Amino acid sequence: MKKTYNRQLVFWSACLGMLLFGIGLIMLGSVLPDLRIKHSLDSVEAGTLFSLLPVGIIAGSLFFGPVCDRYGYRTLLAVSAFLMFAGFEGLAFTNTTWILTASVVLFGLGGGAINGATNAVVADISVSGKGADLSILGVFFGIGALGMPLLLSLLKKSVDFEAVVAGTGVLALTAGILFAVVHFPAAKQAEGLSFKQAGALFRDVTLLLIAFFLFFQSSLEGLINNWTTTYLMERTAAPKEAALMGLSASVAGMTLMRLMIGSLFRKMAEKKLLFISFGIIFVALLLFSLSRSVIPAAAGLFLLGSGLAAGFPTMLGLVGNRYPDISGTAFSFVLVIGLLGNMLVNYIMGVVAENHGIEYLTWFTFVVLTMLIIIATVIFGRPRNKR
Repeated sequence: MKKTYNRQLVFWSACLGMLLFGIGLIMLGSVLPDLRIKHSLDSVEAGTLFSLLPVGIIAGSLFFGPVCDRYGYRTLLAVSAFLMFAGFEGLAFTNTTWILTASVVLFGLGGGAINGATNAVVADISVSGKGADLSILGVFFGIGALGMPLLLSLLKKSVDFEAVVAGTGVLALTAGILFAVVHFPAAKQAEGLSFKQAGALFRDVTLLLIAFFLFFQSSLEGLINNWTTTYLMERTAAPKEAALMGLSASVAGMTLMRLMIGSLFRKMAEKKLLFISFGIIFVALLLFSLSRSVIPAAAGLFLLGSGLAAGFPTMLGLVGNRYPDISGTAFSFVLVIGLLGNMLVNYIMGVVAENHGIEYLTWFTFVVLTMLIIIATVIFGRPRNKR
């Protein structure tokens, strides 16, 4: 089939989409204090908003794959960006609680679809080095996740948070227009996905192992993102601002390492890269768990982010190589399982923290790391073409 798209334009369009997803994922947490004041939200109502965001992301992650395989990427990406635009503008301007709630669902839904579709399209256009290209894509997630809180902090004395959120909405609108005119790879299953093809995913042992690797990978990332600030404030007596800087160190470490994976370590074998990463995570968790002041803890978090950087790009690269004809659907399959792991393990951590204390966070992280090592060992011990 003749190529009808510009690879570089498609890749950088995907990077813009991933930037939006990074912003969307961190947006609610960044503006929640202002939203609570504006809408007089209590803790239960604020918690409801946080629970709706992953629901939207999972829904977007679930449907993007079959849609992309059947109809191509252009319409899905454009509509998803427009949903994020509507969600951001609603978040910025509404004075009505139900519209606020709907807005969170909208940009979660659009963000989840964009996250999956951009990963899938980059895997499709990468002839070799899929993991490395996916790592570069992941750099833009980090830029978005780091940039939003920084921008709000820098502008908080001169610009209302609504203006910043609305401006981000304009970025999403611009991205949607760009997606609508860019030529993306053609649909791979224009005649429709058969039940036999979809059912094969559930029978592929290696794919199931990859899905459950991402279940624990996403769990570990979620544990760090959701519980680090509380841990630092309670265990090291760090002020809130310092604890947030520690969390930013983790995102910065992940972003920098993904840049290195996509460039300096581009030719490194997936197995070697992943097991070096496990070693970095182990050292980082030791440093983090033994720290009693914020500086060594932040250093541990920077290393931890670096170690976590390889997990998703490496495994999604394996999925892209394994299912080039239905890559979108295969990505939906593994990403949804990964996101469910994030929700489940973090819920369990919340129950444990409430009843037994935040110090069990490090115990959880070591258990999850052990599971990652075991599953990765089994994955790389299996023949690449065996299903």
